[in-house]
Amino acid sequence: MGLRTKIGVAITATAALVAVLIGLVVHHRTADTQLDLAREALDQRLVTAAEDHAAGVHRPRLILNPARLPAPLRQAVDKGRRATYLDRSGPEPTLWAATRSGADTVVLKHSYARQDRELEELDRILWLAGGLGTAFAGLVGVALAAAVGRRLNASARIAERIADGDLTARLTPRGGRDEVARLTHAVNTMADALAARLQAEREVTANISHELRTPVAGLVAAAGLLPPGRPAEMVRERAGRVHALLEDVLEVARLDGDAERAEPEVRELGALTRRAVRAARVPGQRPVEVRVLRDCLVETDARRVERILANLVTNAFRHGAAPVVVEVDGGTVRVRDRGPGFPEPLLSGGPQRFRTGSGSGLGLGLTIAAGQAKVLGARLAFANPADGGAEATLDLGHAVRAPGPEGPEGGD
Repeated sequence: MGLRTKIGVAITATAALVAVLIGLVVHHRTADTQLDLAREALDQRLVTAAEDHAAGVHRPRLILNPARLPAPLRQAVDKGRRATYLDRSGPEPTLWAATRSGADTVVLKHSYARQDRELEELDRILWLAGGLGTAFAGLVGVALAAAVGRRLNASARIAERIADGDLTARLTPRGGRDEVARLTHAVNTMADALAARLQAEREVTANISHELRTPVAGLVAAAGLLPPGRPAEMVRERAGRVHALLEDVLEVARLDGDAERAEPEVRELGALTRRAVRAARVPGQRPVEVRVLRDCLVETDARRVERILANLVTNAFRHGAAPVVVEVDGGTVRVRDRGPGFPEPLLSGGPQRFRTGSGSGLGLGLTIAAGQAKVLGARLAFANPADGGAEATLDLGHAVRAPGPEGPEGGD
């Protein structure tokens, strides 16, 4: 049940409860007033009739010493009191009045059916008024809830767009100082602050990367001039890793910018996959099995697809375990390893830069892969299969242009 429905139901239920309570109060007060007036009128007539009877004048409706008299009224008369009593035991309600006049019991009675009919008519009017009032309150409540719900839904949609990376999304401020207006201001303020912080992070990342690029390139060149030997190999290996890390940071900075656009071209996905595997930074150049179950042509940015797959293969060896298998099936490419699997934070929240589940590295490889997939409009998913290991799936189905020959092909 949505908030709009809850507000409407709450207002309608409150209006109905108020209508019922008011109806009960009016009903009982009216019934008591009717009975008091009828008793007072009949009692006055009884006094006059008793005086006339004592004077020897007999009124037509006067009853003397009746054989049947309601028990409560007879008890009151036997005690010498003048009393009235409403009897509802018969086919219609009757109001009795009795008193003693000498040795006689003087009694008057009057039908109470007219008062009951009037009370029933009042109840019908109260029910009708209460129903109309409740319906009107319900309509007003639904309208107010709808207005509030639209503003809250707008806030939620903008917040979702911001969470998806659209930092230009903003809510349109409206007049008033209610809670929804405060929420609108808070969402816009949060988006401004988040955009400013991310922009500052991008600028710092890009500036540091550009400042380091020249000295790191010089370091790599100098390492290549060292005489052969184990120390030279260690220096070249470390310099290469620093250079690769710097290129990753620059790639992240470029992905954060607004100028990233895909440059599509039609290529065979199987060939792209093999090139990507060869370009991957595989420790010790361990073999990677490539299985092409169904090849196809895709219209996409080949460089970005290769970068995504190379990063996935590198990550599989760095944080997983051999054997690593890359499988092409139509417009889908799956990279599978036999390691401990992806950490739960990555499965639930996706790749995050500067954090890895294994505690090593900066988490840039999968971040770059996810960013490149977003630029391509592709879907990159991560899962831990039931039989163990980790599996990353790149879905390029939207880019498929023509099916290739079916059937498995040899692996690299």
